[in-house]
Amino acid sequence: MKLLHYFVFVCLCLPVLTACMDDQVTLNPEDVGPGRGLFITNEGNFQYGNASLSYYNIDAKKVFNNVFFNNVGVRLGDVAQSMIINDGTGYVVVNNSGRVYAIDVNTLEYVGRITGLTSPRYMHFINEEKAYVTDLYAKAITIVNPKDFSVTGYIDVSNDDSRFYQHPTEQMVQYKNYVFTNCWSFDNQILVIDTETDMLVDSIRVLIQPTSLVMDRYDKIWTVTDGGYPDSPYGHEAPGLIKIDAATRTIERIFRFKLGDWPSELVINGTRDTLYFINRHIYKLPVTATNFPETPFIYSKYENQYSGGFYGLAVDPETSEVYVADAIDYVQPGIVYRHSPKGMAVDSFKVGIIPGAFCFR
Repeated sequence: MKLLHYFVFVCLCLPVLTACMDDQVTLNPEDVGPGRGLFITNEGNFQYGNASLSYYNIDAKKVFNNVFFNNVGVRLGDVAQSMIINDGTGYVVVNNSGRVYAIDVNTLEYVGRITGLTSPRYMHFINEEKAYVTDLYAKAITIVNPKDFSVTGYIDVSNDDSRFYQHPTEQMVQYKNYVFTNCWSFDNQILVIDTETDMLVDSIRVLIQPTSLVMDRYDKIWTVTDGGYPDSPYGHEAPGLIKIDAATRTIERIFRFKLGDWPSELVINGTRDTLYFINRHIYKLPVTATNFPETPFIYSKYENQYSGGFYGLAVDPETSEVYVADAIDYVQPGIVYRHSPKGMAVDSFKVGIIPGAFCFR
């Protein structure tokens, strides 16, 4: 959920929030097939409870929409934020509903759910009996047992600044026994959590509002910041792409964007040697690069990045094919574009409202 997009666009479009998916076909195990597939979490409109889950059979080039509702029999909820698969179970984090649903990714059957969360964002597995769930508003990371779906504890990440909901935790990467998480909304920190003690032990100050986090093959952490927005109470600056050494927790390089750019959705390929991100267009950057890419890897048809367009991004870890989610107008069902490793069009398919995140099966 990118809050600025909601405030700017959804409020303008509320009278027409009646769009829904037509595909009501139940996804059977034979449709999932033995091959690879891709889940797409469709956020839906904030406070409308129309989030959904789509499944794309990569080999057959066939998409199934509303698979959670059609197979489980209940609505997914309000704002599907992310999904992660562990040991054959898919965990769908539903942000504004404050819960995580678990499904069998081979049969699409309901497995369980984690409740009692405030505003969950992403999930990261420490081991088979412990996982972390980050949160936008709780000022804590929730510790859960994924085997019995129970909440077992909390990691306090609050601070003394009462003006903002700091620290709002987001994506996570792990180096040895330390988990790093970026703090996006009205913040500028990367927090460091000791997984043995479940305590906040350090923080790294970056630029304003780091939106996403990945780790490359050389144990370097990368984050991209959006720089805030004009008249933001937290400030507004040129965004940056930042490289951090995980061992020393020091910043090694900052690539600066132009003031007014809005980079997001930093992802990495399967060999963890190439970065991809959205800044209206899609850009590609080797992790060893010393110069910023001047030419987009994939061009957007939209004239600017605020009236619609590229919203989600993923790279197939096995084939390096690139998937781009187009939210269009944030009201009608979105489109996912599939590209070859060289950026050539391979396929496109309609999904749910505001497709935002991907999870490869």
